[in-house]
Amino acid sequence: MSHTPLLADRTHAGEELARVISDVLTQQTIDSGVKPVPIVYALPREGVPVAAIARLLNCPLTIIVAKKISFLNCPLTIIVAKKISYPENPELAIGAVTSFGNVLWADQKLFRLKNDARWREVALNKAINLTKSLEALLIPACLQMNPEDATLILVDDGIATGMTIAVAATALKTLSPAAVWLCTPVAPQTLLPWLEQWGDRTIVLQTPEPF
Repeated sequence: MSHTPLLADRTHAGEELARVISDVLTQQTIDSGVKPVPIVYALPREGVPVAAIARLLNCPLTIIVAKKISFLNCPLTIIVAKKISYPENPELAIGAVTSFGNVLWADQKLFRLKNDARWREVALNKAINLTKSLEALLIPACLQMNPEDATLILVDDGIATGMTIAVAATALKTLSPAAVWLCTPVAPQTLLPWLEQWGDRTIVLQTPEPF
């Protein structure tokens, strides 16, 4: 894990993240003798400016859609992911789902819901409908790229609970890539051990405390 000075904005964060990722890719090439084929996957909307690292890494940019969408003038494809919201606090993720059908639930011991099964079903169906709507809207305009044997660099502007990026990584692993990397400018230090189980490499620039 690398530490950098305070990041000015998401573009600056992307530049700093690109430098670290580029160094890791270069070292991997030296160590293995095989040059990785990187593809950047962004989690919009906020992750897209950070994922401008694709330009600096000279590789295609694709988008995993979560929340609202940003459009970029670059090669584009999508995998749709959406958080499953806690009924009493829509900003709090109790899980996440992709349009691939991958579902990841948070530790339910953290939540005390009446009629838990009913709430979970309602929240899940709402998230699934959002992913399907976004996929139907965006995929006709997206260039389909082959991720098989590529190094998929999954980028968000910051990780709080990790649910969305984790379920997105789960979906990407079904595409037979060489590796899936979870990359972000900022995440809680305490979350890093949990994040590492979802990808082949985790790159985080800063772990401020308190987060």
